[in-house]
Amino acid sequence: MPHPFHQQIIDEFRANGGRVGGWLAGSRLILLTTRGARSGAAHTTPLGFLPYDGGIVVIASAGGADRNPDWYHNVLADNQVTVEDGTRTYRAEATPLSGAERDRAFARAVADDPGWAGYQAKTSRTIPVVALRPTLS
Repeated sequence: MPHPFHQQIIDEFRANGGRVGGWLAGSRLILLTTRGARSGAAHTTPLGFLPYDGGIVVIASAGGADRNPDWYHNVLADNQVTVEDGTRTYRAEATPLSGAERDRAFARAVADDPGWAGYQAKTSRTIPVVALRPTLS
């Protein structure tokens, strides 16, 4: 079961074709469903995204926490995920970006929303960037 805060966003997102209000109004959001690395259970998380190279990228910021979010650990264990964008639901392959590619994608994210840089400044870990590319299955 998602955190109650996330569940509220998930419910509003699904009820309104991908739109939410409040402080997230106008944000580009998706719902990412992963399989738990230990449990195998489905877990859905609302995330901001950025279009990227025929798909999208999501940032594993955890608000600048010192550990990666659970959804990131889940995609490392099983990179087949489900994405809901408000108008459609599709399967995707999640690929953590590395090196210069990660840095370019993160810089684009920061240019789009400087808040990402604030999250990076709060932690000593390098915040992962994950590409989500639609699959045929």
